Amino acid sequence: MAQLTVYGTPVSVYVRIVRLLLEEAGAAYELKEVDIFNGENQSAEYLAKNPFGKVPTLEVDGAFIYETTAIMGYLDTILASHRFSFSEPLQQARMHQIMGIVDSHLYAPAIGLIAIQRLIVPSQGGETDEDKVKAAIAPVKTALEAIESLTVGSPYLLGSEVSIADFYLIPVFTYLSQTPEYEATIAQTPKLRAWWHQVSQLPNVKKVCA
Repeated sequence: MAQLTVYGTPVSVYVRIVRLLLEEAGAAYELKEVDIFNGENQSAEYLAKNPFGKVPTLEVDGAFIYETTAIMGYLDTILASHRFSFSEPLQQARMHQIMGIVDSHLYAPAIGLIAIQRLIVPSQGGETDEDKVKAAIAPVKTALEAIESLTVGSPYLLGSEVSIADFYLIPVFTYLSQTPEYEATIAQTPKLRAWWHQVSQLPNVKKVCA
């Protein structure tokens, strides 16, 4: 079995995405913390592994893989024989749509604005920028309602088995659900509300995202 090492900050959404797959697959791996808050991800040592200084980076027997989509596809192949993706083309497309919505439309307003302003800024003694939070609500609603339209929800996003789509969305909901804006952003997404109620209780979700 390949030796797997994940480099990244444990609280990072994208580090958690990768760890959820690893835990669900029952894989042995090492997590080496790279602190994005003190600039450790911009050190020469880390940039030699990932030239963009982003987290996570996966090391596999001395080879480095970065970009979460690439990491997830690789791990799904070598650890799970594609158990966390789909052979049926439309389901595969829906999975990639959800991943793309999280990357391109949901992460920035939900995490970069609402979660940062509500959870991180006050914890560091700062004052929440209410205008930034207010402006983020509409794009978060748009993204979540788009995912709702793709969701089967029985009980997972795309059916009876957990998939990479679930791994992508779970860490976002972990943070968003801790903010006062959560109820407003999911007001029109009953399937996602039910989905989160179920997946938030899963042991591996509690282990990775607690």
